[in-house]
Amino acid sequence: MSELRQMELTDALLRIAADRGLDRVSVREVASAAGVSIGAVQYYFSTKDEMLAFAFRQVVDRTRARVSALEPAAGPRQTLAAALRQLLPLDARRLAECRVYLAFATRATTSPTLAAIQNATLAAIHEELRQTLASLPAPPSGHPVLHPARDARLLLALVDGLMFDAVTAPTALPPATAAKTLDLYLERLLPGSP
Repeated sequence: MSELRQMELTDALLRIAADRGLDRVSVREVASAAGVSIGAVQYYFSTKDEMLAFAFRQVVDRTRARVSALEPAAGPRQTLAAALRQLLPLDARRLAECRVYLAFATRATTSPTLAAIQNATLAAIHEELRQTLASLPAPPSGHPVLHPARDARLLLALVDGLMFDAVTAPTALPPATAAKTLDLYLERLLPGSP
């Protein structure tokens, strides 16, 4: 029951953060949104920072679980594209998730606890991308050679930039354009790959 209650409180926190921003998150607001007392929130989270750290981990874990559940696509490029699209705000659910993620990432610049979560998240994604790129067969003659660590870093930077622009300037970078930009980059990175 306690894990279920923690998730309910976390979902309330994430709704507040997505709708009104992370600055509006407080123990009182979370209690009100979840329909419980302030004491009930404090029972599960002794401080606001503890509550924020738990929620940030949940955002990361939920996204990673969704990526892990994807079926492999027809080829490496499509598989990478499908996984990386989960990190972009291409529908209402992912838009809310990306807004919350960006709010947490911004707050990580001044919170050592959230910074540790952010650093671990980026390191894990980079390593998974690096491993994926390293496992690909050598490109055909005449095509650029992959440098897995470097190309994973560039790919992660591209996706982060697309997410940031699509969330903060949605009319300048609508979902279809963000997805197409990702596809174009993957075509350059993995030429000749289906």
